[in-house]
Amino acid sequence: MALLAIPPAISAGTPASKDARVYFIWPSDGAVINGGKFWVRMGLRNMGVAPKGVNMANVGHHHLLVDTDLPPLDEQIPSDRNHLHFGAGETEARIELPPGKHTLQLLLGDQDHRPHDPPVYSKKITITVR
Repeated sequence: MALLAIPPAISAGTPASKDARVYFIWPSDGAVINGGKFWVRMGLRNMGVAPKGVNMANVGHHHLLVDTDLPPLDEQIPSDRNHLHFGAGETEARIELPPGKHTLQLLLGDQDHRPHDPPVYSKKITITVR
């Protein structure tokens, strides 16, 4: 008798509000920032912010993508110098970047650092650090 191996199904992420929106309060696209340290202020509409591990409907926490593209949206968001996690539920953070042009993008993650379904991410912005 032959057994068939059935590949695991790709599980959909935690549901998100269809009208959820994550966005930058600061900096704005095209901002020129003097010095390498600055505040990033993150906004979210039609969902709530909660620390990692909190399993509630329509909540998540922010991830800041620096100089990178969106990660695979069906996997856990990486944690490295290009994928900054704000798992305590922060809505603002002081970061430091070297001089030059940089891209920033926000991606909301669920209690397990996975993108929601549908994924909630911002437009990618470009800033210049002097």
